[in-house]
Amino acid sequence: LHLCHHNLESIETTSTAKHDLLAEVCMAAKYEGASLQGYHDKHKGTNPDSQLCTVLARSFADIGDIIRGKDLFYGNTHEKTKRKQLEDNLRKIFENIYKELKNEKKGELQTRYQKDGPDYYQLREDWWALNREKVWSAITCNAGGGKYFRNTCDGGQNPTETQNNCRCINFSVPTYFDYVPQYLR
Repeated sequence: LHLCHHNLESIETTSTAKHDLLAEVCMAAKYEGASLQGYHDKHKGTNPDSQLCTVLARSFADIGDIIRGKDLFYGNTHEKTKRKQLEDNLRKIFENIYKELKNEKKGELQTRYQKDGPDYYQLREDWWALNREKVWSAITCNAGGGKYFRNTCDGGQNPTETQNNCRCINFSVPTYFDYVPQYLR
């Protein structure tokens, strides 16, 4: 996953930069999706059953883990250093988001996030839940007609298949890999 090397590890952590977090995550996801599509096209030659939407779903889940502070992969020494830098930046960004929210909506958010620092895991979970559809759209923007491996759109009794670019008609995310623990996927 090249997310660490694109935008997020160098994002500014000033109070105005926190508004850029979604844009930076989506940009990183878009580049990750394009990169994976290139690799997948080569891989498909030897593995014809491989589906791009599944590959994108796994990477999407990794992005969710990174944002939520749950990523288990640290890699080699160089990767560990980059990963720590990314995690430190994300902590600062979510600390700034917390401070701004605390000033805007005192009572309700103080109760919800009262014991959330210094890692802000609950705030990060909430941010991901609020923005996961946008990140899915970004990572799949170059998916070119790909369909998810099974019908998952609209959930419930009669789920439908993704129509185009690994996306549901109603723009919901067709996967819940991002809520499956990393060691199980």
